[in-house]
Amino acid sequence: MSEARPRIAPLSPPYPPQIQAQFDRIMRGAPPLVLFRVMAGHGRAWDKFRAGGLLDPGPLSLRQREIVIDRTCALNGCEYEWGVHVAIFAGPAKLTPEEVRATALGDANSPLWSPAEQALIAAVDALHHRATLSDDEFAALSAHYDEAQILEIMLLCGFYRTVSYLANGLRLPLEQNAARFPE
Repeated sequence: MSEARPRIAPLSPPYPPQIQAQFDRIMRGAPPLVLFRVMAGHGRAWDKFRAGGLLDPGPLSLRQREIVIDRTCALNGCEYEWGVHVAIFAGPAKLTPEEVRATALGDANSPLWSPAEQALIAAVDALHHRATLSDDEFAALSAHYDEAQILEIMLLCGFYRTVSYLANGLRLPLEQNAARFPE
């Protein structure tokens, strides 16, 4: 971790048994992220945060989910969460280094993306910039994704915008093994 300190102090070990058990379930043996340690220090916020999590198997593929999350975090300038997701999930999601870079610096028209992924990225961009989808954007998304998937896309965009607010607003130090934004 860098030398920066978050604006709200994270919990330090040893953690209360219930919190340790939650960290163990979420992190699967890895040390808890600073974001989780900050949130866990405030019961209501931690409970609401965990209830909103969308990392369980859902209607999107891992690749689709990570494209949405990475793009949302990049658009929000949230290097903290973008870097965590790239480090943990880019490989399993089969995102190439060029695709990872494009989540931060590219656009929806990049030939790196399939037509379905182009529609996905265009929707993320529209939701970020206008908090809505035009009829054409919704139709493009609907050509590739069903209603459950479209709702999941919107929920992911909203949840990771919230995560971006938390990480950026709290000035969380970047995790040591997380990826960094491309230049």
